Amino acid sequence: MGPVTIDPYPMPTQDLVPRSVAPWSVDPDRAALLIHNMQNHLLRPFPRDHPPLVDLIGNITDLRRSARRLGLPVVFSAVPAGERPEQRGLAAEMETGPVAADRDVSITEELTPRRGEHVITNARHNAFLRSHLERILRATGRDQLILCGIFAHAGVLLTAADAFMNDIQPFVVADAVADTSAEEHALALRWTAARGAVVHTTTTLIDELEA
Repeated sequence: MGPVTIDPYPMPTQDLVPRSVAPWSVDPDRAALLIHNMQNHLLRPFPRDHPPLVDLIGNITDLRRSARRLGLPVVFSAVPAGERPEQRGLAAEMETGPVAADRDVSITEELTPRRGEHVITNARHNAFLRSHLERILRATGRDQLILCGIFAHAGVLLTAADAFMNDIQPFVVADAVADTSAEEHALALRWTAARGAVVHTTTTLIDELEA
């Protein structure tokens, strides 16, 4: 997806987080954590030891640690290996880079899924589409979804919108998502904050979860 390299840029701080229209507060008894598409082939364009990637992985690690401590379901979404172009549909016509069979689709080592965590397959950017994500949430009595991962303007935005359409309250973590540029990142946060997701920083969301 996207360019061969992504220029470093700083993660948004609390003063840059857009005001959310939705009034919800995150509840550890209602929420689940979705870690979206943190796979090696998608992370490769980011400079490894620079923001946003270094902050992205660190903040997702903190969210996951808090989720596990509080008993929230943790779900990873991942693009499958070896998809044929006809399986990718129109998305295949817009992609660049290695063909699916040559991609390292494993989740980055720092976030390797653990026993008891769920891994679902993405049919498209939207993690709900043709997956059992909604079934996991309903089976565990969850109607809130905390979203982190990549890319903010694509998979995170579309998954948040689908959650809202299905009466699942989405929470997008502003400094635990990343994008192809600071501009795309900011656009995604503005869009989701204005259209049905609560946008928080990692620190604010964890503080609210653990209050």
